[in-house]
Amino acid sequence: MSEFLVKELLAVIPQTGRLEWIGLRPAYRAPVQSVSEAVAEVGRGLIGDHYADSPGTKRQVTLLQAEHLPAIAALTGHDRISPEWLRRNLVISGVNLLALRDRSFRIGEVLLEGTGLCHPCSRMEDVLGPGGYNIMRGHGGITARVLTGGVLRLGDPVEFSPPDKQE
Repeated sequence: MSEFLVKELLAVIPQTGRLEWIGLRPAYRAPVQSVSEAVAEVGRGLIGDHYADSPGTKRQVTLLQAEHLPAIAALTGHDRISPEWLRRNLVISGVNLLALRDRSFRIGEVLLEGTGLCHPCSRMEDVLGPGGYNIMRGHGGITARVLTGGVLRLGDPVEFSPPDKQE
């Protein structure tokens, strides 16, 4: 397959996703608080989340694929996995998060840029049981930074933002 064709294929993301869950971690290792909305601030991330205290980081917001929750549950022997256990900020359904890595995308009024993979941490062993770290590999989601701030609300649409549609 030619490099040009691959670039064309990667540029097409017709799906519209949905923001299913929002979580804030007020301090390092603190319990995650499930909320119905959160304020995203440029250069900081989500207000009330401990990463907002580290301005300029590429890991301002962490996102997890909702469709991966049943797979993680099956691999760990749990009936279900609660998003709080996995310590991400946002759970998204309906669009492949890996397709948004290194691209700009909107969640409601907020413009984000995918900055990389969100690798699991050693806490997954405590939360999911032995092997939890390895089970989360490939299911950890992505990290993002805030390009345009605003309020994120449950149910907000998640859409790819082509360069000509950005602010």
